[in-house]
Amino acid sequence: MNKDEYKKLVDGLTPKENKSKNAIIAFLVGGLVGLLAELIAVLIMKWFGISRIEAYQWTCLIVILLACAFTAIGFFDNWVTKAKAGLILPTTGFAHSVMSAALDYKRDGFITGIGANVFKLAGSVILYGIISAFFFAIIGVVIYG
Repeated sequence: MNKDEYKKLVDGLTPKENKSKNAIIAFLVGGLVGLLAELIAVLIMKWFGISRIEAYQWTCLIVILLACAFTAIGFFDNWVTKAKAGLILPTTGFAHSVMSAALDYKRDGFITGIGANVFKLAGSVILYGIISAFFFAIIGVVIYG
């Protein structure tokens, strides 16, 4: 069997994803995450009488805590397989990737396990986020002085 025949065989047996359905699910789930976060922020402002900015800071911490807790409990992975980008792209996805790496390497110890590998999944997001922020800052300075 040559490469072309093998590729045809693999393509024929690989299940096809419904990209339109996945996009709609991701849009709805991401919107639901945003709606729940906004609800948390409104409740924090109402219950504790703090400013909107402080409420959003607390909301971000709460959402990160929930994503980490749900990852540690073990059912966040099931949600991600169903909701895909709807849970991966918001803050919850970043928290999930860091927590997953920490859980995967906890047996190797705090330094060589968790410390060395905690950003293994999230490192690329941090790296390219910093690089793009740098270039956008340069563009902003050039355009707006």
